[in-house]
Amino acid sequence: MNAAQHILETFRTHGIDTVFGYPGGCIMPLYDALVESDVRHVLCRHEQACALAAGGYARASGQTGVCIATSGPGATNLVTGVADAHRDSIPLIVITGQVASGMIGTDAFQETDVLGMALGVVKHSYLVTNPDDIPDVMAEAFELAQSGRPGPVWIDVPKDVLLNPVTTPTASGDAPSGDAEQTPTDVSGILSRLRQAERPLLYSGGGIRLAGAETAFRRFASASGLPGVVTLHGTGNPGRGCPDNLGMLGMHGSRAANEAVEACDLLLVAGARLDDRATGHLDGFAPNAGVIHLDTDRSEHHKLRTADLASDAPLAPTLDALADALEARPLNIEHWRQHCRDRAKTAGFRAATNHEPLAPITGPAFVRQLSETLPPEATVACDVGQHQMWVAQYYDFDHPRRHLTSGGLGTMGFGLPAAMGAQFARPDQPVVNVTGDGSFMMNAQELATIRRYRLPVKIIVMDNQCLGMVRQQQELFYESRESQIDLDDNPDFAALARAFDIPALHIRRADQMRRGIEALLAFDGPMLLHVAIDRQENVWPIVRPGAANRDMMDAHNHHADKETLA
Repeated sequence: MNAAQHILETFRTHGIDTVFGYPGGCIMPLYDALVESDVRHVLCRHEQACALAAGGYARASGQTGVCIATSGPGATNLVTGVADAHRDSIPLIVITGQVASGMIGTDAFQETDVLGMALGVVKHSYLVTNPDDIPDVMAEAFELAQSGRPGPVWIDVPKDVLLNPVTTPTASGDAPSGDAEQTPTDVSGILSRLRQAERPLLYSGGGIRLAGAETAFRRFASASGLPGVVTLHGTGNPGRGCPDNLGMLGMHGSRAANEAVEACDLLLVAGARLDDRATGHLDGFAPNAGVIHLDTDRSEHHKLRTADLASDAPLAPTLDALADALEARPLNIEHWRQHCRDRAKTAGFRAATNHEPLAPITGPAFVRQLSETLPPEATVACDVGQHQMWVAQYYDFDHPRRHLTSGGLGTMGFGLPAAMGAQFARPDQPVVNVTGDGSFMMNAQELATIRRYRLPVKIIVMDNQCLGMVRQQQELFYESRESQIDLDDNPDFAALARAFDIPALHIRRADQMRRGIEALLAFDGPMLLHVAIDRQENVWPIVRPGAANRDMMDAHNHHADKETLA
């Protein structure tokens, strides 16, 4: 086999049956090899979408995603999607062609220093100059992408190397078997602190999903009785309808969640990195609490908040060991637990009900209706903006892999390609992209990809004719001086969808929400629902950037402050 053929054979031996890419000159030997390969290649319409779709595939399936592009602009266009995967710890293999070995360093046509360019957005990167290195590089790349804290690995291969034969023995290609057998986890220190606490709180993030620890997490949460808060990527950890789930904490978290963090005397952090959007100003975060930090990535321990106890042991066995002990001897925190449950009912996320049939649609009410109408197995891929926060606040996810969203990088244009990747990963389950009018236009060309592969992705465009999150911050923190946020000259999204032979509906009243969502789900194929919402609607609550979470603003106190100033 030549190096290109060997790369495809490595995909097969690692169970990779779907890759996302866009051809070009220097990667052409790999595309030639694809002709005789059983690897399914998905031709996206922009390389950024290739990387985001591969990320969506990985997020939804738990497997490693693969994206492919050529040199120069092909590689540079991948960077945003690769950086998105890096910030959210998503395993990717990125393959790019490079100019021929003898031309490297000469500013040849479409030459780019991919090794240097990718340095800050990958776990590791390779420039392969010898085809005999391909077997070891590919095996190591898959191991690196999947092990420890997952992430993207970039392999840049000159065109001549792709064409040359691999003469070294082919690696076994066995996929990683997972963590080696662990010694029993010592949880005595954690148990001691939990039993001493009067107001312990469970704070979970995306690490639960990355570790495949959802079952162990729910077992521990039930056995401990701890009230819980979640990060953006932790939504879905507790499961649907969990009475001890106070919702998302942080900048757009619930008042009940942020109050519980303020009041707790012990914070057990499981698979979360204490991101600034979750903690607010660190000096005001959980000021009266000791911290136990469970995270397999040691670099996160003590990085932002010194922990009284930190463990890098695998999450699932640690949580199971804690559950074993607590099932035998429960905690005595019923008063605190009931207090938090009561606050969740009065200070948790509540979507306003539209009583008037002709009332305009509000973001929270629409998302709550969506949550009640979609089946639990539906996957929702969000873009970035106000709609992203409404989904995190008001959609009740049954599993964290059902919620795909760009967390660390906050990538507009993420949602539609991610939904495509998720639909390839879960062909028999519903996938819905919830997007805004700004984010949708970032990768609208992927409607062509959806049409080509007849993907039954459902697209919901929440349209307020502006960059809503930017407008909201300009209103609240820049004296309403609006700057470059108007999108009222966007095309008719329904007509745009129909131009790609995708049916579309448009709704603008509260009494149309349920019927619109049901029609969307009932259609056998892709469909777009254009939802008109008020330009002035804000996401509440909100914490001013740099402030402590205790200083939350909501619609009531914001308007009261404005009246006082007047």
